[in-house]
Amino acid sequence: MKRIDVPAVDHIGVRVRDLERAMKFYALLGFEVEHKAANDAVAVVRNAHGVELNLVYNANAADGGKNILMDVGEKYAGYTHVALRVSSIKSAIEALRENGVRITQGPVSFGRDGHVSVFVRDPDLNVVELRGREEDLSSVGGVIEYLPQN
Repeated sequence: MKRIDVPAVDHIGVRVRDLERAMKFYALLGFEVEHKAANDAVAVVRNAHGVELNLVYNANAADGGKNILMDVGEKYAGYTHVALRVSSIKSAIEALRENGVRITQGPVSFGRDGHVSVFVRDPDLNVVELRGREEDLSSVGGVIEYLPQN
C-alpha cells in the first residue's frame, strides 16, 4: 500500500461561539489572531512557536452546557481534545491558577514516561491538554497516575 507522508500537523480547527471570548482563553496559551477570513467565520491564530489554530466562531448555543464528545454517557466518534506541549508544566499550572482557569483533570502522569498533563476547558467546553515533558517534575506536586474511567 502506498502511504502518504505526514511530517507535521498543519493546524487544528476548534469550533467556538464567540471569538472575543475564546481569545481571552487562547491568549493565555500564547495565541494571537493572525488574520480573519474575509468569507468565513474563521480566525487563524498562532503562537510564537508557529503552532496554528483555526478558531471557527459559528457554534450554536444549544449544547446544554455539555461537550457532547466528553460529557455525556454515550460515546460518539469525533475528536475529543487537543494536546499542546508546554515548555514547563509547573509554570503552566501556576499561570492557569493565577488566571482563574479551572484544571478539570490533573496533574496526571501517563505511565512510565514521567510526562505530566493537566486538562482544561476553553469557554465553549473544548478540552485542551497541556503536557510537560522535558523538565524536572519532582516539584510539581499532587501528580497522580492516570486511570481510565470508561
